[in-house]
Amino acid sequence: MGIHIIEIKLFKNIKIIRSVFEMSDHLVRNNEVNVMGRVVEDLKFSHKVYGEGFYTFKIEVDRLSDSVDILPITISERLLPDIGNILGETVDILGQFRSYNQYDEGRNRLILTIFVLELKVIKSIEGERSKNSIVLDGYVCKDPVYRTTPFGREITDLLIAVNRSYHKSDYIPCISWGRNARYAQHLEVGNNIKVWGRIQSREYQKKFENGEVETRIAYEMSISKMELIDENSSDLL
Repeated sequence: MGIHIIEIKLFKNIKIIRSVFEMSDHLVRNNEVNVMGRVVEDLKFSHKVYGEGFYTFKIEVDRLSDSVDILPITISERLLPDIGNILGETVDILGQFRSYNQYDEGRNRLILTIFVLELKVIKSIEGERSKNSIVLDGYVCKDPVYRTTPFGREITDLLIAVNRSYHKSDYIPCISWGRNARYAQHLEVGNNIKVWGRIQSREYQKKFENGEVETRIAYEMSISKMELIDENSSDLL
């Protein structure tokens, strides 16, 4: 009888451990980024959390056109001894697109960065192409904004909340085009959606009350495909 009880307790412990790993794996898979580009900014210390230091740098990722995206990267000091000086190197990064609030000019400003889970330096880029892919599984947390450009191109802006460990969430601005934009404009706050696309950088002009103008860079996900996740149905675009 005693052996039987011990076996049940061990089985329960195994189930608990498995569920923890499954939850952790899900929280990684609901926010997946893979980018490859050239490091164009040296490492700079950013902040420390629970004694662990984090550094930032930027990479240049080629688009299919002649332009490039300059993307912000955050990496733990625990990964630094393995990579050394990477300025000018081509790196392949697996990570997550994360956000945090920064108090700026009397208001909270959403800061976005690619958080490194794994990084490798590409010594030979023969046969390699620039990578820029992201998959998010999250929830619409703001009413979609539909608009058209002066050239008649349809655009819908979305803000998606993606769950993270320790009861945190990342808030990712996304932009959809064409038929995706027409579909996305009808989404409602709370809808669970999965989106595929790329991360892009975009310059804009910030105008101040004193008349000064400052050029800033915004980061967002450009959606190429989206899926509405529902208990009863699933629409894939």
